[in-house]
Amino acid sequence: MSFYVIGLTGGIACGKTNLTDALRSIGVPVVDADEVSRAVTAKGGAALPAIRKAFGDKVFDGEALNRQALAALIFADDEKRALLNAITHPIILSECKRMLDAIPGPAVYSVPLLFECGLEKECNEVWCAYIPQKEQIRRLRERDGITHKKALEKIRSQMPTLQKARLSQRIIRTDGSKEESAALVISLWQKTMQRIQP
Repeated sequence: MSFYVIGLTGGIACGKTNLTDALRSIGVPVVDADEVSRAVTAKGGAALPAIRKAFGDKVFDGEALNRQALAALIFADDEKRALLNAITHPIILSECKRMLDAIPGPAVYSVPLLFECGLEKECNEVWCAYIPQKEQIRRLRERDGITHKKALEKIRSQMPTLQKARLSQRIIRTDGSKEESAALVISLWQKTMQRIQP
């Protein structure tokens, strides 16, 4: 494991991707659980056989996972979501750990469900991307082209962002422009490196 791990979390559509892009642009090593999740559920991915066994052919187009069909199933059903998480999380977390172990210096571990999975225990500190729920709903509807009801369904499938913020050591408000949010996270990284490095 990297000698200093900063967990980065936040709710859906709260701007985590913009923050990780900004950090990567200055050379910060980032392990992104969302990217690993997409890799293990891509064509030929390690999680696909168990997903097919649990949910059947209806969530597949041939050999490829139909992500929209799967999302429609799990966001409306807590039990099915828990089943999918039980299949995918161990595979994703094992790969993330392998990647973190390969980074000798400080690293950022970006995980949407950081607290839900108890991964804050593996981090030296946690940063949370935060916007008020009204803005979260607006961004999610705009991004995914969905109704207010569907946006709320997705938001409610996770721990409330405000709760994540309260559990974190640092809160990054991302309701400004992308450039403003990027500048905030870069500044926070630089100050943290000054604090932790002799």
